[in-house]
Amino acid sequence: MSRIQLTVNAKRHTVDVDPSTPLLYVLRNDLDLHGPRFGCGLGQCGACTVIIKGAAVRSCVMPVSAVKSEITTLEGLASGTELHPVQKAWIAEQAPQCGFCQNGQILTAKVLLDKNPNPSDDEIRRGMAGALCRCMTYYKVQAAVKRASGLMREARREVKREAAR
Repeated sequence: MSRIQLTVNAKRHTVDVDPSTPLLYVLRNDLDLHGPRFGCGLGQCGACTVIIKGAAVRSCVMPVSAVKSEITTLEGLASGTELHPVQKAWIAEQAPQCGFCQNGQILTAKVLLDKNPNPSDDEIRRGMAGALCRCMTYYKVQAAVKRASGLMREARREVKREAAR
């Protein structure tokens, strides 16, 4: 066992775990964060996705000792009581069916939109390809990503307007 320090959703945590423990297990079992889910255990389905250094990372295959940067989980996207634009878009488009994959879908969409604020349909499909959905709601996910893109652009314009005042 080792004492490992993590910053998750802007909060510092110290956990006493085996360094080879998958990050997913630490997030769920030690920190009580249930956004990331166990799907395949192989890093292929995306249910366990977290954001590290602006990248969508599969936490089921990442040893906790390998994490050197802040981690953002689904629980960390909202700002206080204000949902992130991607979360708002997901609700507006009613993207989830069973909801199991939504952690990976939402975080993958956020990373995609941070890198490409106005993706085409093809860019959305390619950018979301690693986040699998058992219910096949890909068209709803694509619509939600497009809506989130618009919401994020509007939020950026609002910040610029506020700064100009």
